[in-house]
Amino acid sequence: MHKVLVFTDLHILPDGDTIIGLDPAARFSQALTHALAHHPDAARIVITGDLTHSGAPAEYARLRANLADCPLPVSLMLGNHDRRAAFNAAFPGHPRTADGFCQQWHDLGDHRLILLDTLDEDAPDLHSGWLCPARLDWLDAALSGAAGRHVTIFTHHPPIDTGFAAMDDIGLRDRDALLSRLIRHGKVAQIVSGHIHRAISGSAAGLPTAIFKSPCHQMPMQLDSRDCHLSVDEPGAYGILLLTPDGVVVHSQDVGLPPATASRYPG
Repeated sequence: MHKVLVFTDLHILPDGDTIIGLDPAARFSQALTHALAHHPDAARIVITGDLTHSGAPAEYARLRANLADCPLPVSLMLGNHDRRAAFNAAFPGHPRTADGFCQQWHDLGDHRLILLDTLDEDAPDLHSGWLCPARLDWLDAALSGAAGRHVTIFTHHPPIDTGFAAMDDIGLRDRDALLSRLIRHGKVAQIVSGHIHRAISGSAAGLPTAIFKSPCHQMPMQLDSRDCHLSVDEPGAYGILLLTPDGVVVHSQDVGLPPATASRYPG
């Protein structure tokens, strides 16, 4: 069995700036410290986009500092709050495709992790996602080369409607193009996404889909709101994927709560 840690929606800001009074970099550092202390045996960390809040160079520099001493390999993805040029300048050696997209795959035993780049800097609504033909062609090749492995797909924008009206309005616009490829491949065990700032499980065209919370601020449970910028100070979290011979087991771990001591209950 292999273990993969998943973070999403860091929204790193320059030193001194906050979101609803929270320092995203401090919250991420707290969650990362917790994850490394409890899961040092993890094979990889995947961060599924919205690395920064506005894609500014100072924000990426602070993220680099946050990750400088991380002992595990880290795969970074881009979300709607990121900016490709600034990310490339800050992380020039990070894997990207021949077309310049932040996509990569990694094999762990009989599992393949495929990380997609759904950032659309020209989105008419500023925040929705898109997978252009070049990115989808790359995905076809990554799926074809999986050689019978269980496949986990990572996206920033989830390929499902979640019931949060404001976030669904800025979802993955060409999800059907993605899902048709995944269904045709036939060995996709799990889809993992971010973007919503809630822990959500669902099914995208029959494929299990997990969405994780941010380590910083969360979306309040106001499903009908059309304001995608609503935020609430609830515990942050990260995800834990267990890659087993039979597929993928998904866990979500809250952080920032008072330390808990496990006790046996009577009977």
